[in-house]
Amino acid sequence: MTATPLPASIDDTMALLDSEGYVGDRALATVLLLALKLKRPLFLEGEAGVGKTEIAKVLSQALGRDLIRLQCYEGLDISTAVYEWNYAAQMVEIRVSEATGDTDRDDLSKSVFGERFLIRRPILQALQPSVNGAPVLLIDELDRADEAFEAFLLEVLADSQVTIPELGTIRAEEPPIVIITTNRTREIHDALKRRCLYHWVDYPDAERELEIVRRKVPGAAERLTAELVAFVQKLRTDEDLFKQPGVAETLDWATALTELNEIALDPDMVSDTLGVLLKYQDDIDRVRGSRARQMIDEIRRDMERAGQETV
Repeated sequence: MTATPLPASIDDTMALLDSEGYVGDRALATVLLLALKLKRPLFLEGEAGVGKTEIAKVLSQALGRDLIRLQCYEGLDISTAVYEWNYAAQMVEIRVSEATGDTDRDDLSKSVFGERFLIRRPILQALQPSVNGAPVLLIDELDRADEAFEAFLLEVLADSQVTIPELGTIRAEEPPIVIITTNRTREIHDALKRRCLYHWVDYPDAERELEIVRRKVPGAAERLTAELVAFVQKLRTDEDLFKQPGVAETLDWATALTELNEIALDPDMVSDTLGVLLKYQDDIDRVRGSRARQMIDEIRRDMERAGQETV
């Protein structure tokens, strides 16, 4: 992987996203550019499936930087996220020292708590120098972790460093490019947000979602793509769903219908494949059958009317 220079302008950032097939808007490109120039973490908040994680992946690919991902979950602690000691190897070192008579406590302590026994987890890895430049550190779904872990992150985000009692403070020569995502299942503390630039990643409008599907599912028929995107947009605006479909579900549905050789939305096929798009049975029951047929009819009337108006 060859490192490339950081973008110098908003247009360059838009082009960088576009080069990896990410259809972003100017607001995202602006805050992303500022995060890179100011060397500040970028805090991305939004519903699941709108493309937050993909931004970190795109940055890694486009800039030629390593991607280090920390997937958060309940109970995540320092030994999993930052570092731990190789206890088995330390015990072997102690036994060997005892067997050879080398039992000076100070020397032994320095030996077993040295770099060669340190296991680097994602955050510590991200602070290490790299030939490709500072890596992209993705702290994914932070809202799934405990609040105590948030408190630990403050030192990392503010000073790009961690403190290991046995070794002291380890600081990055160049701060990593930090992307933090959250699905907003709980509020993140203000102290952490203050250390970051913030951006809300919303559902795309129809035009942008249409372009995303065209790029990501190029084999889909044009009519199917247009009707499918209109259907998803209508679900988000007109239906009171427990969980609205994200862009990821739109792409999955487009791929599934293409695999089934569909060239346009068919009411029966829509009802049969709603489990690809919607993930709760109550939502599926609300849309399946007559409602799906009614929505398709409305979409086609709207598209026909729009076509007549442009003639």
